[in-house]
Amino acid sequence: MRRLSPVLAAFALAACGDSPKEASPPAAAKPALTVTTVVPQQVDWPQAFEAGGNVAAWQEAVIGPEISNYRITEVRVNVGDVVRRGQPLAAIAPETVDSEYAEIRASVAEAQAVVAETRANHERARQLRDKGFYSPQQLTQTQAAADTAQARLEAANARLQTAALKKSRTSIVASDDGIVSARSATVGMIVQPGQELFRIIRGARLEWRAEVGAAALGRIKPGQAVRLTAPGGDQVDGTVRALAPTVDPKTATALVYVDLPATAAGKLSAGMFARGEFRLGSKPALTLPQSALLLREGFAYVFKLDGSKVVQVKVATDRRNDNRIEVIGLDAAAKVVASGVGFLADGDTVRIVDNAEAKPKQ
Repeated sequence: MRRLSPVLAAFALAACGDSPKEASPPAAAKPALTVTTVVPQQVDWPQAFEAGGNVAAWQEAVIGPEISNYRITEVRVNVGDVVRRGQPLAAIAPETVDSEYAEIRASVAEAQAVVAETRANHERARQLRDKGFYSPQQLTQTQAAADTAQARLEAANARLQTAALKKSRTSIVASDDGIVSARSATVGMIVQPGQELFRIIRGARLEWRAEVGAAALGRIKPGQAVRLTAPGGDQVDGTVRALAPTVDPKTATALVYVDLPATAAGKLSAGMFARGEFRLGSKPALTLPQSALLLREGFAYVFKLDGSKVVQVKVATDRRNDNRIEVIGLDAAAKVVASGVGFLADGDTVRIVDNAEAKPKQ
């Protein structure tokens, strides 16, 4: 048997070693993030849905002249002015009307004189007839003359009343309390029958005409509360007054008429578009803070804790209130990551601390 040389023997011993070494255990996964947890909260939230529509005048009064072919001499109000019932808005030149009134009043005085004369003649004729000086035919003639004069007096009085009414119409007045929403009257204009001179929003009262889908009409009842948001951000509370009896076949929407308070005139204007929220009572909701939700590609996710790891869970969202959102499809007892979800991925390891530890020290 051949013996190994000392050099080869030393090499073999160095290669084999005295004894094999044991394998070291794998290193623990490093936490991706330090997080706090939150549990969904059950709260009683109001149900509501939004709609859009235009603000309009509840009713508009159209003011025009009641006499024609006369010239406007003065306009006393402008658009936006608040007016009272009976307040003068414009004046018409009274000279021609005054002269007509004076002429008819003179004709009335003349007719009264004729009536007095014919009645006196008839009375004398009756006395003479009793004495045998007048024939019955002559008495009848004086009676007819007196009756004719009386009829002419009554006709003259009727014309005088018309002239007096016409004279009073030289001042164009507001038919109701309200706000002037339009004005076409100008000094020097010749008024014509049926001509519009002013428009007044009656009682300064506005309404919101919401366009609501046919499917939602059954959820709306008169008297329900509505909150409008003006373009400037101001909020106005209103009340449903009525629902339109028909649905537009082209848009599948119907109008819902919402009464607005008098204070709305300072925040909303007729013709303005506004969005509103119909309040439909309350319903329980399972909610999370908005920071606990990850919005990605149009879907909402939360990260549910499974030991020291997180599992990405897809949820549906519904109502919102301040910084909380209603979630659907999540176990009410689940613990989820409260914030920083944008830095996590499904299966990440996290370090969990309570809220007291997460707060910075003073």
